[in-house]
Amino acid sequence: MDVLIAGAGPAGWALAAACARLGLRTALADPAPLASWHATYGLWADELSLPESAIAAAPARTLAIGTSEHPLRRRYLVARNEGLRDWLTDDRVHLLAGRVRHAVHGPHGSTVFFDNSHRVAAGIVVDATGARRILSGGPPRRAAEQTAYGLVLDTADAERLVPRDTALFMDWRQVSPVADPSFLYALPLGDGRVLVEETSLARRPGLDQELLAARLRARLAAMGVTPTGRQERVRIPLDLGPGKAERVVRFGVAAGLVHPATGYSLATSLQLAPLVAEALANGLEHGPAVASAAAHQRIWSRPAKAVYSLRRHGLRALRSLPPAELPRFFELFFSLPEERQRAFTSAREDLTGNAAMMAEIFRLAPWALRTRLIR
Repeated sequence: MDVLIAGAGPAGWALAAACARLGLRTALADPAPLASWHATYGLWADELSLPESAIAAAPARTLAIGTSEHPLRRRYLVARNEGLRDWLTDDRVHLLAGRVRHAVHGPHGSTVFFDNSHRVAAGIVVDATGARRILSGGPPRRAAEQTAYGLVLDTADAERLVPRDTALFMDWRQVSPVADPSFLYALPLGDGRVLVEETSLARRPGLDQELLAARLRARLAAMGVTPTGRQERVRIPLDLGPGKAERVVRFGVAAGLVHPATGYSLATSLQLAPLVAEALANGLEHGPAVASAAAHQRIWSRPAKAVYSLRRHGLRALRSLPPAELPRFFELFFSLPEERQRAFTSAREDLTGNAAMMAEIFRLAPWALRTRLIR
């Protein structure tokens, strides 16, 4: 094999298909390579061009609430997981059903060992196993986490919290004051149901999901809604970081591609997949070490590292704010021009745009909030 990718989530499949399209002999290893994806994936429509078959819902409105309502001009999409996987799947990818354990590297390639004592040789090994980083040593420390607890409601019940055909990006209004504030997130699923989630933006360790579940139920009870739908639990590591170039190439969540202040990574991983595949293909002509370094460099260019560092600074500032200040901060953010918001949420190599957004927030903030942000 030229490339062996561990992990069959969207990031792993996207990279495997991109490698196969370039003629690389590609294997995808996972205990269940074709298993269904159960997470609900949302993304901005201007980040990625998805086929219609991969879109479950394209809400007519996108709304954010800090201390007041802000209709957002950017369209929001909800992925249809079956269509997304069909779009990413490529029959040229060789599937290996098994659980990887570790990899051993030599000058001309690597050998990946599985739980069942099976082993596979490959020129390049990619770890796309998420925050577990099974083949690349695991997370260096306990990451800050975004956690959420969600329930799927019928549209009629959901309309008591959010208008019909509306993606609610954030709603910071609280049922009652709390020490660790959370916000409401809601997505139409395109089938007459709506996912509503109580979400903790960032905490180390992540806020307990049972506490978030109790808050969501209290929020629903205040609106006269008795929840009956399926549950969804979310735990996203926010600051795994770029790391250094190593023989195992990290990709997706394993590579630290999660936005440290929003928790998003799907669009970034799918955007990068063909570029990383190209770097691997070109680098393999000069040996596996060169290919690994080239892939890491493509993922973590200097502008991308600089923007990531700036966003992590923003994450630390947000985590330091008192609970009452968070809705006010996002009131400022959602008052910014669309291009400023887009730079922070979506432009991972736009250092100028991200810095301009932070400078604008600071300029607009009252002195008390400025002082806290400086600290």
